[in-house]
Amino acid sequence: MIKKPFLTRREFLGITFAGGITAFSALKLFNLYKNFKYRSETFIAGADNYIIDFSKIILTGFKELRVTPGEIKNKRILLKPNLVETHEGLIHINTHPLVIHGAAEAFLTLGAKKILIAEGPGHCRDSLLLLEESGLSRILKENPIQFIDINYDDVYTMPNMGGRSRLENMVLPKILKSVDWIVSMAKMKTHHWAGVTLSMKNLFGVMPGSYYGWPKNVLHWAGINQSIFDINATVKPHFAIVDGVVGMQGDGPIMGEPINSSLIVMGRSLPAVDATCARLMGIDPYKVPHLAAANHQLGTISKAFIQQRGENLSSLKTHYNLIDVIPAQKGIRL
Repeated sequence: MIKKPFLTRREFLGITFAGGITAFSALKLFNLYKNFKYRSETFIAGADNYIIDFSKIILTGFKELRVTPGEIKNKRILLKPNLVETHEGLIHINTHPLVIHGAAEAFLTLGAKKILIAEGPGHCRDSLLLLEESGLSRILKENPIQFIDINYDDVYTMPNMGGRSRLENMVLPKILKSVDWIVSMAKMKTHHWAGVTLSMKNLFGVMPGSYYGWPKNVLHWAGINQSIFDINATVKPHFAIVDGVVGMQGDGPIMGEPINSSLIVMGRSLPAVDATCARLMGIDPYKVPHLAAANHQLGTISKAFIQQRGENLSSLKTHYNLIDVIPAQKGIRL
């Protein structure tokens, strides 16, 4: 267990006013305390393959992150996986169905009232084909879990709470209003336009294609990184679980190559989870525009403010292949 590196308010005031501190040091401590509220925890678990017990892994993560039965009992949980497009056997494109199933079981074990899986695929308009080829249809058939195609759900409008893109409002699926927790279940991948696609970018899939187009062209025109920030600021997701057992490197999110990272990353703060994932991929989160924008606005990406639980980050680091001729991937290595 890593010792907690943060100051309490009492400790901060005691140090500051003890008498022997320089003005410069006091300013540094003030900045540290000011950002104290953004401290976060992430949980990293090793996972060598997709035949292990993901429910057990995720429940261990819940315990480490202090997600209690009291928080989850009688709650409606929406799991938002990354389903883009696929062909059978290409497990590096989408969130693996067994990870999704493990998350559903873990939430039910903590007393969740209902589990919903919702996605608005940005490329493939045939969701039934996507469910079948990804293997998720079997999970849905064998378990009392409902799937909602966000692309065609009824919608409601909210003001854009982020204000980074030129979008004045956000048109969102009504299913978001009927759940208590929104869980982003991303795949660990590089991305042609955003550098990385992790739990924050994964929320593009909550934006209905019937309004935003395919592949969510309105959001591309408004600015991908700005839209990622605005969606997260408006939707305010509750939790992230990233499938990094087999990730994607190179020209993601579809055309890249598989890479074995052999891990799962979890946490309450999506910026902290994504920054941890980026470091595990050998990528500097401060060089990914939407993560840099999220820092101390939606969460933290600073190692000093992320308390790591579970496996050691450095021991599981795998350098993902980046393509320098792709502008979003150029110069973002650690």
